[in-house]
Amino acid sequence: MSQTKALKVRVALFCILVGIVLALAAVVTDHWAVLTPHLEHHNATCEVAHFGLWRICTKRMAMGDSTDGSCGPISLPGEKNCSYFRHFNPGETSEIFEVTTQKEYSISAAAIAIFSLGFVIMGSICALLSFGKKRDYLLRPASMFYAFAGLCIFVSVEVMRQSVKRMIDSEDTVWIEYYYSWSFACACAAFVLLFLGGLALLLFSLPRMPQNPWESCMDAEPEH
Repeated sequence: MSQTKALKVRVALFCILVGIVLALAAVVTDHWAVLTPHLEHHNATCEVAHFGLWRICTKRMAMGDSTDGSCGPISLPGEKNCSYFRHFNPGETSEIFEVTTQKEYSISAAAIAIFSLGFVIMGSICALLSFGKKRDYLLRPASMFYAFAGLCIFVSVEVMRQSVKRMIDSEDTVWIEYYYSWSFACACAAFVLLFLGGLALLLFSLPRMPQNPWESCMDAEPEH
């Protein structure tokens, strides 16, 4: 592999590494979406919620200085209580989530995220083995694994987005306002870096195409 191509491969692998870190941060944290209720009367305290793939956290805090009757922001100090979703841990309670949205959305988003991490692991194994002598061909399956991981993250993000939408539209919920938080942003950035980085790695790892009509692939310069 030429030095120019090797440099491009390293840049692509670095972008993929950043995407892996962001994907892990998104999967293990619970700040995908923040839910706030609308308060009809001015109370001393109010409750907000934020959740991820595995658990939901509620936070009771003093009312802010906002005049629109909303509760928050979530950065205000308050009493925090986190619990795993009931379908992941039957011993925990998560009535807010169970009543206001379908658990199938949460299970689907979490399962697809696990598939994404599986693709990341397989891609990383191939990438590490490719550093051996004359094993550059392993970069090609690694690139495909990383691209598939990015697609899985995208699907998980879309499922979570639909989950939030159904939660807000439900008549049984008290949450009427929401916004996506930093875990959601990490997942979106991970999709871009993993998918585009995987495609770039595939292009950079392919053998050089013939430059002339009369040149065959066998006549091209060897990569090693």
